[in-house]
Amino acid sequence: MKNFIKNHPILKLIIGLAALLLIQQKVVMPLVYEVIKSDMFLVDSNDKASQLPISTHLTEIAFTHCNQYIKSKLDPNLAITYPEKPINAWSLGNYQYVINAEITISSEPSKSSTKKYACRITYNNGDNQDGVSDFDNWTIDGLSGLDEI
Repeated sequence: MKNFIKNHPILKLIIGLAALLLIQQKVVMPLVYEVIKSDMFLVDSNDKASQLPISTHLTEIAFTHCNQYIKSKLDPNLAITYPEKPINAWSLGNYQYVINAEITISSEPSKSSTKKYACRITYNNGDNQDGVSDFDNWTIDGLSGLDEI
C-alpha cells in the first residue's frame, strides 16, 4: 500500500485536500463562529447605522468637511459651486458617513460642468461631540466621482 501511494502523487494531493477540508470544517470554522458570537468586534456608540438616507447635524457637518477637502484638492483657479445640502447622506454607524452630492466646476465663465461625488468620512472622537466642527477630528476615508478633475 505504501508503494501505491508513493507512486501516485495525485492520490496524495486528493488525500491532503480532503484532510485540509475536514480540519477546516470540524476545527477552524467552529472557532470562527464562536468569535463571531462574542462581543469582541462590537463597537458601542450612540450613532446608529441607517439603511435609509438621513439628515442630521453630523451629516451636515460631514458634508461641509467633504466640500472643504474637495476644495483643497482641486486647482485653485477653478470656480466651484456647492449646493446647500447633499443629495443623500447615510450613517454607517459609529460616526461613519457616506455623503452623496454634486458640485459645479467652472474653468471659464462660459464653461461649467456638474459632477456627482461620494465621500466617505469618519468622525474620530466618537461620542465626544466637543470637536465636531474641527476638520482635524475627521478623516476622509474615500472620495469617488471626481477622478478626472
